[in-house]
Amino acid sequence: MSARRKPAFGVVIYAAITLSLSGYFVFAAVQGDFGLFRRAEIEVEGDRLAAELDTLETEVARMENLTRRLSDDYLDLDLLDQQARDVLGLMRADEIVVR
Repeated sequence: MSARRKPAFGVVIYAAITLSLSGYFVFAAVQGDFGLFRRAEIEVEGDRLAAELDTLETEVARMENLTRRLSDDYLDLDLLDQQARDVLGLMRADEIVVR
């Protein structure tokens, strides 16, 4: 019969350290500061911020249009009348107010 040898103690320690380091690096690659989960969060946040940017650009374009329409170079009398009614509460003499 052949005698079965036990693995050397150094091999067991080497395998345990290798397995521990491998587990640590896999964990860091998945859940670390620069891992896969963080990358997915950053992509979702980027999409949300891009949508918010589009909304804000639309609002800025609308405000620029209103500002241009009320400027000295180009005066939109209908917009001026609407703003006077809304902001100042003005009305013409021939109008009747119904509350």
